[in-house]
Amino acid sequence: MCGIPVVCLMGPTASGKTGLAMQLADAYPIELVSVDSALVYRGMDIGTAKPGPDELRRHPHHLVDIREPEESYSAGDFVRDANELINTIHAAKRVPLLVGGTMMYFRSLIDGIANLPAANPQIRASIDQDAKVRGWPALHDELAQVDPVTAQRISANDSHRIQRALEVFRISGKPLSTWQSNTRPGCHHFLKLALIPEPRSALHGSIAARFDKMIESGFINEVKKLMERPDLTANHSSMRAVGYRQLWSHLSGAIDLDQARAMAVAATRQLAKRQLTWLRSGQDIYSINPLEIDSYGAISAYLRERLVRR
Repeated sequence: MCGIPVVCLMGPTASGKTGLAMQLADAYPIELVSVDSALVYRGMDIGTAKPGPDELRRHPHHLVDIREPEESYSAGDFVRDANELINTIHAAKRVPLLVGGTMMYFRSLIDGIANLPAANPQIRASIDQDAKVRGWPALHDELAQVDPVTAQRISANDSHRIQRALEVFRISGKPLSTWQSNTRPGCHHFLKLALIPEPRSALHGSIAARFDKMIESGFINEVKKLMERPDLTANHSSMRAVGYRQLWSHLSGAIDLDQARAMAVAATRQLAKRQLTWLRSGQDIYSINPLEIDSYGAISAYLRERLVRR
C-alpha cells in the first residue's frame, strides 16, 4: 500500500482547511480524516469549530466525536487509528485526506512515534498538584534539567506537553527525547499541503472574529454544560483546549468575560504561530496563501496531477 498517496491538508487555525477539504471531497475519491485533538471529543462543538450535523452527513469525517471529554486521546492513539483508517480507505481504492491543525499528530504519523509508557493517573495528578504550587514555568525548568532537548521544543506555558514529558520521565526514568529518537517513519506516501495565510495580521483578525462568532453562537452555554458533568475537571486534556480553558476560568469566577476573550484570542494567536513555525520548517510541503489565490483551484490542480478523478 506504500504507493497510494495520503493527502495531508494542514494549516493554522482559522485558515479555512475544513471548508476546502469538503470541497475536495466533492471532486475526488476522497475520505476525510480529522487531525484535531479537540474534535475527537463529543459535546465540544462550537468552541472547536466542528462541522455541523448537516455538513458531517454530507461529508463524513473519521475521528470526530470518538471520545467523551473525560477520556484521554494521545498522539499514539491517533497514529494507531489513522493507520488503520488509511489501510481501510486504501483497500477501498479511495484516497485518505487528513485535515486539521494538530501538528503533533501529523508529525507523529509522518515521522513515526515511539512506543511511550501509558498514562499514569497518579503521576499526572502529582504533576498537576506541583503545578498549582510552583507554576508550569517552574516545572518547565525541572524538565530542562532532566530532558533539555524536549524542554527546548516546548513553551514554558504549554502545560499539556510539559506534563506528558515529565510523566514519561517519572514513569520510566528515561527522557521523552530518548524515547522519541527510537522511531521509524511509516511507509505511506504523503502529499503534504499547507494553507499559510499572509499577512499574519489578517489571520489574527480572522481568529478574533471567529471567537466572537463562537460566543454569539452559544459557546458559553456549551462550556456551562461541560462543567455540569460530574467527572470532568479543568485539568482534563479536553478542557485545556484553547477557548475552553479561558471560559472555564471565567465561569468559575476567576476572570471576567472580557479577560477571557482577550486571553483566548491571544492563546489562539500563539497556537497559530506555533503551527506556522512547524509548517515553515517542514520538508516537501506544497504551500499556498489562501488570501492571495484561490486555494481550491491551486490545490485541485496539484492533486489532479497525482490522483485519478472520479
